[in-house]
Amino acid sequence: MANFESVRVETLPAGTLLDVREDYEWEAGHAEGAVHIPMDQLPARLGELDPDEDLLVVCRTGGRSARVTGWLVDQGYSAMNVAGGMDAWLESGRPLVSENGQQPTVL
Repeated sequence: MANFESVRVETLPAGTLLDVREDYEWEAGHAEGAVHIPMDQLPARLGELDPDEDLLVVCRTGGRSARVTGWLVDQGYSAMNVAGGMDAWLESGRPLVSENGQQPTVL
């Protein structure tokens, strides 16, 4: 697997935030404007991503997103792992939105 960069939530560069968590996690709380493609659906949905855009890959804590980031880099995409995932996003005070009508949270 390719080497890749990790970036902290506090210093996120411009790019497309790709959330690879499961549907129930996304519905509970996610970053507004993020693209949601669960990790297991990514190979089939890769065409939905722009290969010319920088991707910032996030999951809950950084494990799944690290695997996805390496895979995307192997496919020729420019991708960085968001260190600490959505847990770090929440801790940093960045805003969340939910899809379930409840107070957004990270599951």
